[in-house]
Amino acid sequence: MTKPITVTLVGAGLRGMIYSSYAHQRPEEMRIVAVAEPDVAKRDRARERFGIAGQRCYTSWDDLFAQPQQSDAVFICTRDRDHYEPAMKALEVGYHVLLEKPMSPDWRECIELGKQAEAKGRILTICHVLRYSPFFQTIKQLLDEGRIGRLMSIQHNENVGYWHQAHSYVRGYFNNAERSSPMILAKSCHDLDIIQWLAGGVCTSVSSYGHLSYFRPENAPPGAPKYCIDGCPVADECVYYAPDTYLVENGGWKAEAASSDPSYEARYKAMKEGPFGRCVFQCDNDVVDHQVVSMEFDNEVTAVFTMSAFTEKCNRTLKLMGTEGEIRATMESNEIEIRRFGSGRQEVIKLVDPEGHIGHGGGDRRLVYDFAKAVRRQGTHRSVTSAQASIQSHLMAFAAERSRIEKRMVRLDEFR
Repeated sequence: MTKPITVTLVGAGLRGMIYSSYAHQRPEEMRIVAVAEPDVAKRDRARERFGIAGQRCYTSWDDLFAQPQQSDAVFICTRDRDHYEPAMKALEVGYHVLLEKPMSPDWRECIELGKQAEAKGRILTICHVLRYSPFFQTIKQLLDEGRIGRLMSIQHNENVGYWHQAHSYVRGYFNNAERSSPMILAKSCHDLDIIQWLAGGVCTSVSSYGHLSYFRPENAPPGAPKYCIDGCPVADECVYYAPDTYLVENGGWKAEAASSDPSYEARYKAMKEGPFGRCVFQCDNDVVDHQVVSMEFDNEVTAVFTMSAFTEKCNRTLKLMGTEGEIRATMESNEIEIRRFGSGRQEVIKLVDPEGHIGHGGGDRRLVYDFAKAVRRQGTHRSVTSAQASIQSHLMAFAAERSRIEKRMVRLDEFR
């Protein structure tokens, strides 16, 4: 029987628990044996869920990495600006690393992480989970089979969703580029990575435009208080009225973000004092609410990516145009439509969605399984992605943000 790999969890928030949960599904392949998490409630949750020994529960990654190596690998699922340091230390100690995206808000640190992994001979996998979803893997297979001839152009939309923008990028942690990272990196390095993968080439140049246009103080309704619950005059009609999201029964992961204590009293206090109770027009957000990126690849494929808060649904839609036909696809419904020129008909592929929105259509689980396999079969397993591929798509995001700010076309070789 194959010996399971052992994993230490660094950061026991939502994403950390999602990735590590697959140890329950395949205990013969993976065991969580240690955790480093400063939040006592999250640390205790991980300890109880995975049966981690008390002496292997650490309050910081510094304490963890000061000890002898605890496991084969680490899952680093901390906040954006807390990715680089623990990842570098883990690689130095000798761990294989599964690192939540983005690698770092600094492009130089992304490159340094890749060099560190190569120098230490360790596996470094970035959580670009969309590559592992059956939806995008099917599209990639169709392209590789030449079903629409030679690929020429890509149109890809990330429909962020009005409610998701308000929660994560206006009220939430990712609302400020200095505290987290620019939205094109924090939210959409997934998408740029997929575009690069489907294009089958290396991105050479980028142009981008985007703004924070709507979630601004001048758009607040007359008389709106800073906190929604303090007598907002448009409470009955505003789709962003905070209590309707965070004080309802079964508020799910959004309510948990507002208050780790699920009691009504604690959540009510969060509406009076916490960041998620604020009027969306009176927050400290500075990231864009819409952005477009145009890309050119070295194989003459061109691509356009649009990220927008102003959508009803939270999904991804795309159109791929080839010399012999086109593919239209919607990730939310898992439908892929193939139209061949001159045929007068269409073929529709309908996939079963195994995990829904949070599981990225099954991509989360498949990424973790693939990482475990790579660790067990070092040097003999070829993964869907690599650290170098992730670095390249991260640089596309950095180039897009530089282009947006400086209002010019940016060549990727500026980051070499």
